[in-house]
Amino acid sequence: MEPPSDRIRLSQTAKDQLSKLKRNTKIDQWNILCRWAFCRSLAEPTIPSPVPIPADSNVEMTWRVFGGELSDILLIALKQRCHNDGLGTERDTLATQFRLHLHRGIGYLAGDLNIKKIEDLIEVAETIKN
Repeated sequence: MEPPSDRIRLSQTAKDQLSKLKRNTKIDQWNILCRWAFCRSLAEPTIPSPVPIPADSNVEMTWRVFGGELSDILLIALKQRCHNDGLGTERDTLATQFRLHLHRGIGYLAGDLNIKKIEDLIEVAETIKN
């Protein structure tokens, strides 16, 4: 499957927020935290605000690194979400929505004062599921 974008560069704000999450959860890989964040945003019923997000950090990864073994599943989830939101599934739309969901999710996780260790991420996921 063709990814929405080949390379993903985060904003400096997102990098700082991920650094905080890395310290708290002891998850030391950006891509794993980004997957959590992306899924956290997808779980929200609202569409992310269409705000400009700078690509001004030195944190960059490919779609394959971001998604790992789940890259096709994450792409399908993004396409389904865009379809459900009435946005279409063109590559540009997918790339924009991916970026918005990723950064919104990072903000949600970093702003959650209850996330102090990896187990807290699991609790967030369980809470959303129910």
